[in-house]
Amino acid sequence: MKYIGAHVSASGGVENAPLNAKEIGANAFGLFTKNQRQWVAKPLTRESIKLFRKYCEEHLFEPGSILPHDSYLINLGHPEKDGLNKSRNAFLDEMQRCEQLGLDRLNFHPGSHLNKISEEESMKIVAESINIALDKIKGVIAVIENTSGQGSNLGYNFEQLKFMIDHVEDQSRVGVCIDTCHAYTSGYDLKDKAGFTATFKAFEEIIGFSYLKGLHLNDSKKKLGSRVDRHDSIGKGFLGETVFRLIMQDPRFDNIPLILETPDEDLWPEEIKLLRSFEK
Repeated sequence: MKYIGAHVSASGGVENAPLNAKEIGANAFGLFTKNQRQWVAKPLTRESIKLFRKYCEEHLFEPGSILPHDSYLINLGHPEKDGLNKSRNAFLDEMQRCEQLGLDRLNFHPGSHLNKISEEESMKIVAESINIALDKIKGVIAVIENTSGQGSNLGYNFEQLKFMIDHVEDQSRVGVCIDTCHAYTSGYDLKDKAGFTATFKAFEEIIGFSYLKGLHLNDSKKKLGSRVDRHDSIGKGFLGETVFRLIMQDPRFDNIPLILETPDEDLWPEEIKLLRSFEK
């Protein structure tokens, strides 16, 4: 089964996210469990947790169809002690929120070396940060998202994602999320069938589909290899529709959350219908 949805608003409480997802015709969704622009947030209330679980159950959203995303402020590869500790504490809080809500994965951008240490040093710090969190949390998988490689961001190729996975102690609790826009702008030309086949052949050989825990379905406003992260609506950017049609017809992408982060929220119901039509 294909689980298709969008990164919906949790404004007014996390319990509103499954309701917002249902409203756009989704059977999957992404969300922030706290304000993504703030370091610290109030703890989830018992009532919010209860209602979130209730609405997910009522609308048939299982943990495997939900892909929460952590705060954009967090940098688990931070080269400086204070910034790293602040990020690690915030990440642990995000993992705890997932645990409380009954969610089994947390998606995050791996981090940045800030041009102060090498990529390898920073990636080892990311893995150590993951190890620290996993040691304190049960039942939640740390899901590393690929990036466009903008600035000093890590995780812009499959080799880097594999390097971080290799340095995680419990590899049964680490995975990856592939963002189609990020993959394209980092240099993977997956817009046509040949490029799509080559890209995911490399993914299988370097990482393996057993580690794939979600996809972000986004077209791109920027060209191949531009290393710039700018999402576009499906079929309106440089990627076009073919890659999304191929994903929808490929059983390797069954039973994981396929989440739109496209910029025009009003188009989400239409985009979900379009993706569904590609399955035929």
